[in-house]
Amino acid sequence: MSARDPIRAIADAVLYEGYILWPYRRSAMKNHQRWTFGGVYPRDHSEGREDDPWVMQTQVLVKGSDDATLSVGVRFLHIVQRDVARFTDGDLEPIDELVLGDERHLSWEEAVEREIQTPDLRLGDLNSGHSVPIEVEAASTEEKLLDAEGMQAGAIVRSWEGLKGSVEVGAERLEDELHRVTVRIENTTPWPGGLRGEAQKRTFCSTHTVLRIEGGAFVSLTDPPEELRDEAQACQNEQTWPVFVGEAESRNTMLSSPIILEDHPQIAPESPGDLFDGGEIDQMLVLNILSLTDDEKAEMRDSDPRAREILERTEALTEEEKMSLHGTIREFGMARSR
Repeated sequence: MSARDPIRAIADAVLYEGYILWPYRRSAMKNHQRWTFGGVYPRDHSEGREDDPWVMQTQVLVKGSDDATLSVGVRFLHIVQRDVARFTDGDLEPIDELVLGDERHLSWEEAVEREIQTPDLRLGDLNSGHSVPIEVEAASTEEKLLDAEGMQAGAIVRSWEGLKGSVEVGAERLEDELHRVTVRIENTTPWPGGLRGEAQKRTFCSTHTVLRIEGGAFVSLTDPPEELRDEAQACQNEQTWPVFVGEAESRNTMLSSPIILEDHPQIAPESPGDLFDGGEIDQMLVLNILSLTDDEKAEMRDSDPRAREILERTEALTEEEKMSLHGTIREFGMARSR
């Protein structure tokens, strides 16, 4: 999908919900606890706990024949540890921050997007299920940092833990033209034990699922037709909730999100871009960003590449673009008198 695809835009908003919160700085207390939505944790860490589930399950109804085809995409964030190091006597020494000229580099956490996509699956063939593995090898990269003379003064080392799991897809025929589809995401990454923060590095963070059907139509679980209400209520969704996405009358794509959404959610066209805050009020956040002190903006810029992007995008807004955030009426409802 292209970057401007409205379905992708909604999915991206879910993916980065809570990634970093106002005031978008490493030192902010609210950013000391991140990765709070849609976590699918290692099974060994999760078992015996009431929180931190190791499974996410979506169940939806599909109206269509056995020949209808289903495709499933699962996306999540994988935590990347960003360590700054100083180059001294031929060795890299880990430090909290490194200043080179006008640039300051801070150690913190970032994230990389992971995506698993199934092939087109015929509903009639899914009684026995279909499995797609999730396998990511542990690895690291090194970005050299040069001083004014072009000599290496340090490095940014980005590293991530390995991940292992699966996406299980199945379908049960309830009637000739009605199926219940199940998508089950499991995290079976080995976990040696330790602090929760270390478990999060082996977690599928901000996990969500996009389901598409060709030759059939999904049924709304938020507002199902009366004749399918019992079947809809029998669907078991764990840690997630599926809603329609796309055009208002479209019934062929669903986003199963860990954040509660209505059917056919939309990104406001006036929004200058993602700000990562739940229920964000763009105008308020834009004004708050513009009112930061120079030191606060510097820390925001240095904390995270995506925070820097927010700052640069906000500072580049024109007066007309700022005014467009000052309230918009989408439609007028009919006034009723008694």
